[in-house]
Amino acid sequence: MEKDRNFSEWFDKVLLEAEVLDDRYTVKGFTVYRGWGYRIVRTVAHMLEEKLEETGHEPMLFPVVIPEDAFGKEAEHIKGFESEVFWITKGGDTELPRKLLLRPTSETAIYPLFKYWIRSHADLPLRMHQTCTVYRYETKATRPLFRAREFLWNEAHTAHATFEEAEQQVREGEEIYDQVFKRLGLSYLILKRPDFDKFHGAIYSIAFDAWNPDGKINQIGTVHHLGDNFSKAFELTYEDESGNQAFAYTTCYGFGMGRVLAAIVAQHGDDHGLILPPEIAPTQVVIVPIPLSGFEEKLRDYCAEVLKVLKEAGLRVFLDDGEKMRPGEKFYHWEMFGVPVRVEVGRIEVEERSVTLVRRDTLERSRVSFDVAIAHVQKLFSEILESLRRRSSRVLEESIKEAKDLEDLKKGLEERRIVRVDWCGEEACALEMKEEIGGEIRGYRYDVEEKPMGRCIICGGTATIVYASRTY
Repeated sequence: MEKDRNFSEWFDKVLLEAEVLDDRYTVKGFTVYRGWGYRIVRTVAHMLEEKLEETGHEPMLFPVVIPEDAFGKEAEHIKGFESEVFWITKGGDTELPRKLLLRPTSETAIYPLFKYWIRSHADLPLRMHQTCTVYRYETKATRPLFRAREFLWNEAHTAHATFEEAEQQVREGEEIYDQVFKRLGLSYLILKRPDFDKFHGAIYSIAFDAWNPDGKINQIGTVHHLGDNFSKAFELTYEDESGNQAFAYTTCYGFGMGRVLAAIVAQHGDDHGLILPPEIAPTQVVIVPIPLSGFEEKLRDYCAEVLKVLKEAGLRVFLDDGEKMRPGEKFYHWEMFGVPVRVEVGRIEVEERSVTLVRRDTLERSRVSFDVAIAHVQKLFSEILESLRRRSSRVLEESIKEAKDLEDLKKGLEERRIVRVDWCGEEACALEMKEEIGGEIRGYRYDVEEKPMGRCIICGGTATIVYASRTY
């Protein structure tokens, strides 16, 4: 496929032609979500928000600005983000009394409010989430959806009475993300980051690393146990059952909407364009009439009947009866947009009271009676998702290679693979590895226990299995 031969060119073409987004905005690193792309993202966001709220996360929306003094309270946190901050220093011509910044993430905006809301153990646990934009002055080369200076995400923040309760929340956050990603048919590794690469201010971090056709890892979500680090910085205490003041334990997790959309495009798409899981497709079914001279009225009436029945079944359906494009051009157009099922209606279908169904993932055709069309479309939806899921999982499995030495590791990355390797856990060895191979250690499997194959490929010390790759 073209995406395997020249991913960047293929990816940019699909984003533009399928009207996912337009990267030609006049400020570098900022992109415009177009109607088709934004409707996909909005549906994905709703799926996640619904799941979060089922598990007790309250929806909120915090201001986009954070005062400098609040941001500076957690020293390790600001050290990690200070080079990426967009500063606001003036209101009109007036110098602001306090410098403000556009949020790069929201811990330092949220915890001062948590301090007001949490007074006693009865106020815990506290769980909230928000879908919003964040801003980071990315100094590397920007890339649509993968690496931008403004991006859309959902972030959740929780506070708990004990370390163990926060630990349980980390597991719940990981499960929520896992469930949503599976509904999108995506495949990924769930990895615990090395200590030197964890979120700034966290005890530990877990990441969802999705495969990409160019061999680079796409981090689509992260979950962090923050311990009491931020609570101590913001004096976030509560009165426990004994009447004593205690620090709360907090967690946070982030779901990158742009990167998730990139994973959907990259993992499922083909040379015809997007392939969308039916649940998130803005249009799930498109009806394309095949005109025949002298048969126009019967065809129009039958297509209208098909449209009505499919809509009444709750499907998102569109009748493309425009005259500007021929049927073949319409096929190409809707395949580029990734519509899961195409319904073709011509003279034979009208006379037989049938429909021809074409599934987007395989382009296989089948003709069924109109009486059972709804059941067949819904069956195709399930089959398409399962097919996408299986295909993506197979690619991930085939992408993983084991390396017994540095040369093996280097070769694996050059082949655009994700490489399993033995590492001692020392940052110095990780840095040496990075300098030699042009990739980096991503972490240990969080969901699977793995035994080392041998000893650290750099120093020969006692090792554990980690995964290395190139990344955005």
